[in-house]
Amino acid sequence: MKNVTELKGNWNEQKGKLKQKFAILTDNDLMFDEGKKDQMFGRLQIKLGKTKEELQKIIGTL
Repeated sequence: MKNVTELKGNWNEQKGKLKQKFAILTDNDLMFDEGKKDQMFGRLQIKLGKTKEELQKIIGTL
């Protein structure tokens, strides 16, 4: 997976792609705050029913 700096740097683009791929996601689900990456992944795991590893793979391939 990309490091946090790379991920944060193009996060708006990533959010758009995730919302296209998973229409049920909202901006609140994809809120990426410094130091709260685990909370975001937790929200996504619950909403999408995927593991953290699966989510990292999805985000890394966008």
